[in-house]
Amino acid sequence: MKNVFGFIGLLVFSSCSLNQKIAKVAKREIVNDSVLIPAHVGIAVYDTEAGKYLYQYQGNKYFVPASNTKLFSLYAGIKYLGDSIPGLKYYETADTLYIQPTGDPSLLHPDFTSQRVADFLKSKNKPIVINEMNWKEEPWGYGWAWDDYNDDYMAERSPLPVYGNTIRWLQAVDKQTKQVTIRSTPFLKWQQNKPTEAAGNKFLVKRKRDENYFQITTGTENAAQEVPFVTNGIETAKLFLSDSLKLNLSSSLSAFNHPLFTIHSIPADSLYKLMMYRSDNFFAEQTLLMAANEKLGIMNDEAMIAYLKKNDLKDIPQQPKWVDGSGLSRYNLFTPQSFVWLLNKMKNEFGLARMEALLPTGGLGTLSNLYAEEKGFIFAKTGTLSNNTSLSGYLITKKNKLLIFSLQAGNFQGSAAPVRLAYERFIKYLRSNY
Repeated sequence: MKNVFGFIGLLVFSSCSLNQKIAKVAKREIVNDSVLIPAHVGIAVYDTEAGKYLYQYQGNKYFVPASNTKLFSLYAGIKYLGDSIPGLKYYETADTLYIQPTGDPSLLHPDFTSQRVADFLKSKNKPIVINEMNWKEEPWGYGWAWDDYNDDYMAERSPLPVYGNTIRWLQAVDKQTKQVTIRSTPFLKWQQNKPTEAAGNKFLVKRKRDENYFQITTGTENAAQEVPFVTNGIETAKLFLSDSLKLNLSSSLSAFNHPLFTIHSIPADSLYKLMMYRSDNFFAEQTLLMAANEKLGIMNDEAMIAYLKKNDLKDIPQQPKWVDGSGLSRYNLFTPQSFVWLLNKMKNEFGLARMEALLPTGGLGTLSNLYAEEKGFIFAKTGTLSNNTSLSGYLITKKNKLLIFSLQAGNFQGSAAPVRLAYERFIKYLRSNY
């Protein structure tokens, strides 16, 4: 009996010793890092086999998670969209095709060679009537920075996205003649006669904030730039679809009173993987809106978030303030414990293998410059807004333990690079020593 108690005591001591070692390393590498001493820091590390936290530091405090928010949008998409993205809802009569948008971001998007919805629309060879009464949202999210409107990461949300709701501008400069050629995809036929500004050193396209008028400064080198266009609901999409697919489009102001069929566009995971690997804001926003449309019949973030919080997320440790799909808004507030809880829930509901396939690993995606030695052992989502940096995901240790972690830091000054390196040092320690 004495030996049994001695063995139990050894286990308890070993566990305490391990926790103390992790705490020491966390404080040295993250909490007391010179960049983070004046900042707000949260850490949560969970052992899935033991079913308990190995270490926490302010794990129940709220942080601005930036693109870690996409993990919650990913959950909504996987839970409610099925294996394939609903590309369009429709019914047809002998002489007319009636369609209702679903928010599918893949239509005419250059990342997707398969265009089942476009092929379907072209094949009908009849007038098309669009009803967008299920759209109950604004082009920009709550709390987005309005002056980022010209940047490619802030494409507008819309019920019927086309071309990713951005225009891809290309400048080609002939090396001998120095002649400059500028083209766009999609082609702006109704804007082709707009003058360009005088040549400068750098190619630059600047859109007026509230209209699709683009001012172009030519440069001296081959260059490219993506600029969001003003969607105006479905109006800009109608112009592009009419031009690109030669469709006869009009809008309906009254609801359809017929059962609607669904045509699916692409495998859902092909969208989610791009969304997570490059932290695509537009895909994340549209994913949350599509989930809302499927579950609630309308595209509205607030309604879908309220539903998720009341149902799927009712047991989350701390209820988040969640306002958009991408994490562009600084109004989002989540805790490290909540990310650990969600990642554990996703592992249990959807399987670890699927999560590993969707999240970037070392040396790839948003982890391309980090965790090279941990490739195939870390699967995580980054998040960055100025003065805020997050990392949440799964880690397989050298002892084959599966850990779930969330590292959050906010209100630091300067670049996020040293914070990412501090995270990396801590993760490397966990991988090697647990």
